[in-house]
Amino acid sequence: MAAPSWLPPGARPVVRVVDMHTGGEPLRIVPGGLEPGPAGPTLLARRRHMGAELDHVRRLLVHEPRGHRDMYAAVLVPSELPAAQLGALFLHGQGYSTMCGHAVLALGRFALDGGLVPAPSRPETAVTIHCPCGPVTAFVPWDGQRSGNRVRFHSVPAFAAAADVTVDVPGHGKVVVDIGYGGAFYAFLSAERLGLDVCSSKTQDLVDAASAVTEAVKRQFKLHHPDNEELAFLYGTILTDGKDAFSDEPTTNICVFADAQEAKCGDYNAVVVEVSGEAFYTGTATFVVEEEDPLKYGFSLK
Repeated sequence: MAAPSWLPPGARPVVRVVDMHTGGEPLRIVPGGLEPGPAGPTLLARRRHMGAELDHVRRLLVHEPRGHRDMYAAVLVPSELPAAQLGALFLHGQGYSTMCGHAVLALGRFALDGGLVPAPSRPETAVTIHCPCGPVTAFVPWDGQRSGNRVRFHSVPAFAAAADVTVDVPGHGKVVVDIGYGGAFYAFLSAERLGLDVCSSKTQDLVDAASAVTEAVKRQFKLHHPDNEELAFLYGTILTDGKDAFSDEPTTNICVFADAQEAKCGDYNAVVVEVSGEAFYTGTATFVVEEEDPLKYGFSLK
């Protein structure tokens, strides 16, 4: 990326970014990595190092005044997997995630347009992205000059970790949830079990209830991942409209912070899910820091 022709006197450029969105979900890509960058022999080690030593960069990227409470970012890093064209660390307002579907769809396009795949093929190119949860393959339209939409990807093996788990949720009593994994663990339940409706209830009521379920599950249920215990944490809760039986009819859910082929993940029966969507570019930016700025690494308002 070409250097900007002007910078404020005394300010130092910290990071250059490319912004995209997938269905309105933002993604801020750090294509050139960081200097110094996250260190470690594996992607999970680099994730740990960034959280421990470089968390100020996460705050700079996603918090106000450069970002907002719903901002999401991906820092591109080397991958130790020979089959992967790139590795990615996912950042958000509260920390770091192991998988992000909307980010994978956007990164698939960026990888082709940014020259990270040496010889793209028409009409579609496979791009393997090493995520903290494992390698995810995106399939990106390519016309010989630029990427296009729709992008699709195949998930890591997804499985039901537990069904019909009863947890005591403050303000709601005993509630039955299912817990699933598809790159991150989520609790699933019908909003009706909380006295709510995903289509008509106030958004804040849904968010508050889902957050209460998340905290209750974290306290009362121990998660286990068959490959790596570093992945064994609950990322959030998904409230559904209760239409859980298989159907071609669309369903509605709210996620507070998906054809299948059979697979295995440890002792779990698993599926590999295909997800598709559209991602678009929205801009580029060079972020600078003035050392005397008391808010140089951002702030968060709730």
